[in-house]
Amino acid sequence: MRYQITGKQIDIGEALQTHVKTELDGMLGKYAGRPTDATVVFSKSAHEFVCEAVVHLSTGLNATAKAHATEIYSAFDGCCEKMDKQLRRYKRRLKDHHKDRTEPVELIGASSYILASDLNTHEQENEPESLQPIIVAEMETKIPSLTVGEAVMQMELAGLPVLVFRNDKKDGVNVVYRREDGNIGWIDP
Repeated sequence: MRYQITGKQIDIGEALQTHVKTELDGMLGKYAGRPTDATVVFSKSAHEFVCEAVVHLSTGLNATAKAHATEIYSAFDGCCEKMDKQLRRYKRRLKDHHKDRTEPVELIGASSYILASDLNTHEQENEPESLQPIIVAEMETKIPSLTVGEAVMQMELAGLPVLVFRNDKKDGVNVVYRREDGNIGWIDP
């Protein structure tokens, strides 16, 4: 398994890197089967350390966790506990998913845009010159080809509020999202 352990404007020592590798190997060995790579990023926010971890599984799914603590080792341990809980919750479904799928999840490319907010338009009493939004950033994103169950599981594992995916069963673009009442919504156009 490949590891990428980095710190944003903080020094990451060998002892912490060794701790991260042994803990992740132990945890992922119980649940994930064959993870391909892990990215762990440490940063500092005010007086707390922040640890963000993303593990890419061989099936194409990603598990994501984030934790804060006053000590850097505690931040990683909290992050590892969250990921352990997620993978434990989905252990059976991950194994079933891996048996059904002989190849990794197929990803298709799509354009992703960040639009400027309309905060300044409220200060102006005049109508804007055009109704076209201002594009702040343009990026490439990947849309996975999943079943609805796999999409819900991926959304939960990654901690996302919404996931756009290509439905394996109907070959169309679908959306799953977390509703305000705690349930999951599914849009199937």
